[in-house]
Amino acid sequence: MPSKANPAYVDGLKMLARRDLSEARLRERLVRRGHQPELIDDAVSRLREERAIDDARVAEAIARTETSIRRRGKLRVRLQMERAGIDRRTARRVADDVFAGLDEDGGHDSLMEASLARRLPSGAKIEDDREFQRLYRYLIGQGFEADRVLLLLNRRKRP
Repeated sequence: MPSKANPAYVDGLKMLARRDLSEARLRERLVRRGHQPELIDDAVSRLREERAIDDARVAEAIARTETSIRRRGKLRVRLQMERAGIDRRTARRVADDVFAGLDEDGGHDSLMEASLARRLPSGAKIEDDREFQRLYRYLIGQGFEADRVLLLLNRRKRP
C-alpha cells in the first residue's frame, strides 16, 4: 500500500539543501512551519539515518568559519556552536579537536595575532595601561584564554 510522504521530512530536506542546520535548529524551523511533533520526530530520525543531519559536521563548519574568517578564540567558537543548537559535549569536543590542530601548528597564537591586528597594527607597541586593558578586553571577548592574551600583550607592551 502506498504511503504518503511526510511533509515535515520534505520541508526538512528543502531546508538542509539550502544550508547545514543542527538538529535543534531544524526542529525549531519545522515547529514554526506548523508540523506536528510526531511528524517532526519521524522526519528528524529519517534525516539522521540518511546522514542529512549531522551536528558534528555542522559544528566543524562553524569552527572553521569562526577561526579562519572571523579569527575567534576557542571559547567564542564553542559559544557560537552552542548558539547554533549544538549540544555542549559535541561543541567542546569539536573545539578541542580544532584548536589542538591549531596548537600543533602554532596557529592558535597566529590566530590571536591576526585578531589583535584588527586593533593594533603589526609591529606597533602598546603605549599605556589604558590601551593594554582595551586590547585585553577585546581579545577576551573574541574567546581567547586570559593567560595567552596576557603573554601576547606583554610582548607587545612598550618597555
